[in-house]
Amino acid sequence: MKQAAILTFLCFQSICSFSQQNRVIDRNKVGWFTYNGDHKLTDRWALHTEYQWRRIDFIQTWQQSLARLGLIYKLTDRVKVSGGYTLFTTYPYGKYPSADAGVPVPEHRIYEDIQLGDKLGRLELAHRFRLEQRWLGQLSDENPRQVANWKYQHRIRYQLSATYPLSGPTVDNGEFYLNAFDELFISFGRNVGLNVFNQNRLSGGLGYQVRDNIRLELNYFNRVLQHPSPDPATKKPIFDLDNGFRLNVDYDLDFRKPK
Repeated sequence: MKQAAILTFLCFQSICSFSQQNRVIDRNKVGWFTYNGDHKLTDRWALHTEYQWRRIDFIQTWQQSLARLGLIYKLTDRVKVSGGYTLFTTYPYGKYPSADAGVPVPEHRIYEDIQLGDKLGRLELAHRFRLEQRWLGQLSDENPRQVANWKYQHRIRYQLSATYPLSGPTVDNGEFYLNAFDELFISFGRNVGLNVFNQNRLSGGLGYQVRDNIRLELNYFNRVLQHPSPDPATKKPIFDLDNGFRLNVDYDLDFRKPK
């Protein structure tokens, strides 16, 4: 038994060493500040608004900016479908920035998704499947501050999220809860580079419900992201390992007419 444990440990060390030797790792400390709002228009329709302010070195410099606007339609109490538009900007960060000229790179997205709700005792689960059509800006060699053309890609995402109340069977006003999610991103299409596996995000922490329509969440956050192009010097794939925190605010409004 002892020999088997030693052998397993040595194999694990060899695999880790091999993986580190065959890829370039760029580690970053991040702080993501996010806002989400699902504002009711009718009993079935809602307007989704979202902004993410993503920072490097926890808060010091830009990493990315995301603004999203969409519509949500409730099919049943457990099933929702939605779609919309995302304006995304990536700023140069880390040891292997996406733009050598030191200027931000724009991206436009259209998305469609379906969300399925489930409950296991006190544990609330949500499955989200999202399809994205992406237009990634390609900067001009003559003037890097101008977009020369747009590269079109597809991406599919799957997120599993969970919420667990700490004070009773449900989360009520003035109560804390645990929350977590994991999301996998897969790129596909002819314009995809090395990063068919695009990224994975893992987050978990503590939430607090102020009122029915306001929640605050502070989570540990981890992201693994693969660059589309290899390291020019070594030709090895580049992976970002982002670790830090995520501070999220959910604020929902109700625009329905009083009955």
